[in-house]
Amino acid sequence: MVTLVDPAAPDTRSKILIAAATMIGEDPTARLSVRGVAARAGVSTGSLRHFFPTQRELIDTVVEGLQSLDLPEDPIADHSKEPAERLEGCLHLLLASIGSGASARQNWAALHDAYVAVPVAGDAEHTFLAMERLAVDRVERWLSVLRLEGVLQDGSPEEHARFLLTVVNGLALERALPGAPARTAFERASMRLAVAAVLR
Repeated sequence: MVTLVDPAAPDTRSKILIAAATMIGEDPTARLSVRGVAARAGVSTGSLRHFFPTQRELIDTVVEGLQSLDLPEDPIADHSKEPAERLEGCLHLLLASIGSGASARQNWAALHDAYVAVPVAGDAEHTFLAMERLAVDRVERWLSVLRLEGVLQDGSPEEHARFLLTVVNGLALERALPGAPARTAFERASMRLAVAAVLR
């Protein structure tokens, strides 16, 4: 298992990874420029380049570390609840991170500005795909728990994960649209239908 920050690693490398992970946490569309991450970490660009010669290497290391982190109070681990309820709780965590109303609009505007409004350069595309892979891997981890319990439908875990993320993305977009509070009940119903589609 890879950890985001290796206690045995040089302090400078740890600072760089913490800074980059924090920037992604604050803004998933962050480009993680060498200068920006170095400034946030309080190190020189030369030091950053020593540990991560390319921006892609930095992104891949940060995402790999984030993949290995366990969520605090992960709903999938709460065996006092039924599998469907646990999976719904997990997916609601993803929705909660987007917020609603002004917060959801701000998130969607940032995604649009970063990846839709302008042609996407190679490093930006790599960042987006790495973050998408992080989301898919997170959902696949939840589904692997349910597979071990024998309640997951047959089929590819990645296909199930991508289907669930498509539903979550659609619901997240609805949260940014006018009249979002009136659709709250439908959001819950849609989530239940999506979860039912992947469970036995």
